[in-house]
Amino acid sequence: QTGTWKSSILQVMARQDLKNWNGLAVIDPHGDLAKDLIPFIPRERADDVIIFDPSDTARPMWMNLLEANSPEERDTVAMDAMNIMIKLFWNEIFGPRIQDYFRNGALTLMEYPEWWALTDIVRLFTDEDFRKDRTRHLKNPIVKMWWEKTFASMWEREKSEMIPFFAAKFWWFTTNTLMRNIIWQIKSSFDISEVMQNQKILMVNLSKWILWDINSELLWLILVSKIQMAAMRRQNMNKEDRKDFFLYIDEFQNYITPSIESILSEARKYRLWLILAHQYLWQLEKSDALTKSNLNLKWAIFWNVWTIMSYKIWPEDWEFMEKYYAPVFSNQDLVNMDKFKAVMKLSIDNQPTVPFSIIPKNPYLEHWDDNLAKAFYELSRLKYWRDRAFIQKEIEYRIWVM
Repeated sequence: QTGTWKSSILQVMARQDLKNWNGLAVIDPHGDLAKDLIPFIPRERADDVIIFDPSDTARPMWMNLLEANSPEERDTVAMDAMNIMIKLFWNEIFGPRIQDYFRNGALTLMEYPEWWALTDIVRLFTDEDFRKDRTRHLKNPIVKMWWEKTFASMWEREKSEMIPFFAAKFWWFTTNTLMRNIIWQIKSSFDISEVMQNQKILMVNLSKWILWDINSELLWLILVSKIQMAAMRRQNMNKEDRKDFFLYIDEFQNYITPSIESILSEARKYRLWLILAHQYLWQLEKSDALTKSNLNLKWAIFWNVWTIMSYKIWPEDWEFMEKYYAPVFSNQDLVNMDKFKAVMKLSIDNQPTVPFSIIPKNPYLEHWDDNLAKAFYELSRLKYWRDRAFIQKEIEYRIWVM
């Protein structure tokens, strides 16, 4: 339940990873978890720190969803990008016809040898010169045929009705200055594959109170797509060369996509370890227009997650969770547990232990240095962020000249 110290155990575990020189990423929809961890980064790891804070509008970081290193990756990126749009707008709005526009547009942009970004998709359908320049570089025969046969044969009435409807889905991001300065740039500030392999520290503050829900959700969905792609790239590496990387996600039910399901089932072999926190089981199985998800993640979670820890739980969840902690703990133990106490079933060498109770360490008793946190923040700004005036001039150039 809320207020039982769920975020605190994430603090304790992440601080241990920082001290042990492990690579980790912390994705925080509230902002407090990532912010509170920064002062505990060892001074010796200053060069490893990447802080992604979209609310800093003076020096925005940049993130391009449509980045791929091979034709095979382009297909995966295009599909992930489409799933992101479906997650944001739901199937009834981002329907099959719109998906067709989007998928072919994304694949077209990614074959262009110079510049592209997610926001350029609209221009493919509204600027004929721009479209001709991008499509002449196409090598994918199916996408090329779609433009030359399917799109070219569409009635003008259909185009005049469909294209404005399609374009309207992107105006929120292109007219919003904060988001435009992040997602309209052509190269991401950092490479997730490099972050994982070199065991760096990525702190992501996606506070919904600052960014608003849809902006926070889009940035998170882009991140999880890139994390999945980085993990899958490790299949081309020797097993002994894959470095451990720990991904912390608080309130992860807010950002459920097919990518999360794939990461849960596949990422372990690529040494990507997930620490996921949420409040109740209904969040993992609810499927409607409110959550914009047709996934039931409950079984994906409980089939793939071997270590489970529970604080005081909701009465509606005890019947399911009791099976994991029986016979040591009953349903009454789980529902009436004292504040700040928990029960745990630990996995050691892929074997579950007997469930036991635990009183986690209080992370807020440890001393921290706010000046050190400010130094990490400024160093990250200088290394990975760009001045807003420069970015805006670059965007204007791409709009009016290219």
